Amino acid sequence: MLGKTGWPESTQRVKSLTWKGTYLYRNHRLIPFLTLALLGFVSARRTPAQDPAPATPSPADGSKPSEQRPEPAPPQGGQTTGKSKLERETGTVNDRIFEVLPNYGTVENAGRLPPLTTGQKYRLATAGAFDYFAFPFNMALAGIDQANNSPKSWGQGWGAYGKRFGASFADNSIGTYMTVAVFPSLLHEDPRYYQMGKGPVKTRAFHALKRLFVTYTDSGRTRFNYSEVVGNAAAAGISNIYHAPEDRTASRNIETLGMLIMWDGLSNELKEFWPDIRRKFFHKQNP
Repeated sequence: MLGKTGWPESTQRVKSLTWKGTYLYRNHRLIPFLTLALLGFVSARRTPAQDPAPATPSPADGSKPSEQRPEPAPPQGGQTTGKSKLERETGTVNDRIFEVLPNYGTVENAGRLPPLTTGQKYRLATAGAFDYFAFPFNMALAGIDQANNSPKSWGQGWGAYGKRFGASFADNSIGTYMTVAVFPSLLHEDPRYYQMGKGPVKTRAFHALKRLFVTYTDSGRTRFNYSEVVGNAAAAGISNIYHAPEDRTASRNIETLGMLIMWDGLSNELKEFWPDIRRKFFHKQNP
C-alpha cells in the first residue's frame, strides 16, 4: 500500500542511523546519494596522481632498481590526522564530507594504527552522535515524518513532533554507540575506516564494501565484522522500546537492519572517494 510520498508505507517507517560519525539518510534519498557517490567515482577516474613518485636512489650494491625488493607496507601511524585531541589520539581525521557531513573515525593515508582503547572508541561514538550536524539533521527527519503523519498514532502538534525528533535522535545515537563503541569494545574490533586512497576505482569501491563484512581486530588481524551486523541488529531491536506500536514488527526490524547495512556501505564509498572529490571540486590537497 502506497503512502503520501508514493513509497510503500512500511518503507516510509524505516528510520536512519548515523554512519560512525556521518549520517545515514532514509531510503527515499537513495538517488541523490548514489549521484554523489558517482561523482566520487568520476572524479577519482579523472583526477591525475597528485604526488609524483619519489626518485629511487641508486642501491649501494650496484644492482639495478628493478631488482630491488618492493617497498614495505606503510608504517604504523597516520600521515594525515586532524587537529583535535581526539583525532590525534586515534590517528583519524574528521574531514567533513562536502564540508558539512561529519566524518569521524576515518583514517587517511596511513597503514595499520595502534589499537584504540575502550575510552577512545566511546569518545569517537560520542563525537559522531552529538556532532552539531545531528540536531538540524534529526529536526529535518522529524519534520518529514510530521508532514507524512508517520506514525499515525502519534498524531500532530508540537508534542507529536517532539516524539518524532526524540525517536530519530535515539535511532542515530544508539546505532552509533552500538557499532562504534559497545560491540567493538566487547569484541575487540577496530571501528575505524581505513581509506585505500589509491588504485583502480573498482578495487577501491570493492574495498569500501568489503569493510562492511571484514574488519580489523585490536590485535591487527582481520575477521568477520560482527560489530557492524550484530550492532545494527541490536539497535533495530532496541528501537522497538520507543517506537509506535504499529512499527514494532519483525518485518520492520528486518527491513531496518538491511537498510542500515546498505547505508553503511554507501557511507564507506563516500569516505573512500571524498578525498578525490575534495581535490577535484574544492581544490584542496589536504583536509
